Amino acid sequence: MSKFGRLDIVVNNAAFQRTYAKPADISEHEFDQTFRTNVYGAFFLSQAALQKMGKGGSIINTCSIQAFDPSAHLLAYAATKAALVNLTKGMAKAFATQSIRINGVAPGPVWTPLIPSTMPRSKFKRLTVTRLSKGRPSQPK
Repeated sequence: MSKFGRLDIVVNNAAFQRTYAKPADISEHEFDQTFRTNVYGAFFLSQAALQKMGKGGSIINTCSIQAFDPSAHLLAYAATKAALVNLTKGMAKAFATQSIRINGVAPGPVWTPLIPSTMPRSKFKRLTVTRLSKGRPSQPK
């Protein structure tokens, strides 16, 4: 901050997700970890940024379609993304009078290490073979 003198933009893009066959398999620790990473992190970073941000500043939260159309196997993750959408809307209203924009984006599925880390190895192998055979090694359709 001292070198540049201001903060113009913050992108909250951290997330944690894990799949579960049934809701009973989600531990309290894991549920808490998912909310702490996906919601608490975005809230507290935004809160700190807003103290340093002036008019025209922007905060962008990475949301997900899971907020609106949750998958049963991503229950905790989907709940956090719904909370983040609500948090984004509320913060946008709270800081509009200071000319600070707060928006959420749901970029769609992006093939990252997070995706295969949340699925059974057999499904990942099939998905990878299918993608590579169709000439799409980096993005699933």
